[in-house]
Amino acid sequence: MFDFSRREFLCTGAAALALSHPGTASAAPLIALPADASRRDAATVMAIRTPSPVVAMTFDDGPHPSLTPKLLDMLKARGLRATFYLIGNRVVTWPDIVRRIADEGHEIGNHSWSHPNLAKRSNASVLREIDRTSDAIFKITGRPPVTFRPPYGSFTKRQRLMLYEQRNLPTILWSVDPQDWRRPGASVVARRILNGSRPGSIILSHDIQSGTVRAMPNTFDGLSQRGMKFATVSQMMGWPLWQSRKFRNTSTG
Repeated sequence: MFDFSRREFLCTGAAALALSHPGTASAAPLIALPADASRRDAATVMAIRTPSPVVAMTFDDGPHPSLTPKLLDMLKARGLRATFYLIGNRVVTWPDIVRRIADEGHEIGNHSWSHPNLAKRSNASVLREIDRTSDAIFKITGRPPVTFRPPYGSFTKRQRLMLYEQRNLPTILWSVDPQDWRRPGASVVARRILNGSRPGSIILSHDIQSGTVRAMPNTFDGLSQRGMKFATVSQMMGWPLWQSRKFRNTSTG
């Protein structure tokens, strides 16, 4: 259970780059990578060059009161870690699920308070959305998130750099998008993830979609059969496991 050595991650560093395998499903207009995301900078992570076959499963928009616990059961049965990008107003609604996510070794990232399109928001408005969510997660788990994923992937380079400078939060995007929000069916979601994943992939998915959760047994087992191991985003970046870090809250709230 959770026996993947952190030493295998340390030589990856925190450098992020756009790999040449963004997945088989192209991003839809409502969930799309920013046009400038592939231009390497410290504030933006799409995928991570790794020395070993490792992927990061990430789940957005939760927690969901029934689907997220089912997903956690699947992960626990297989001894796998994932990263959950949670919405703040859902965090305070289902704190027990948030606590379970953290207690079972998964990482929690910031996905804003109310899931707006942030690209046209002012800096102050963006920081309010993010700080309120970080504070909620901190109060429940005792640690704030250390990465951010923008709703819809809609976040300008200026905003990404601002957030990194102001809150030391890198923006985590993705390199594999199964477009599960379109509800194509569990088998399609699993196939798209399996076809698109490579070592270092960051896989986008949504645990508020029943088809996505149904796709996960075949996804997890299929990736494992290929020799892939699973890591949190922090581990992939060569950082300590989220639960083992000593934190101070980075928000001003």
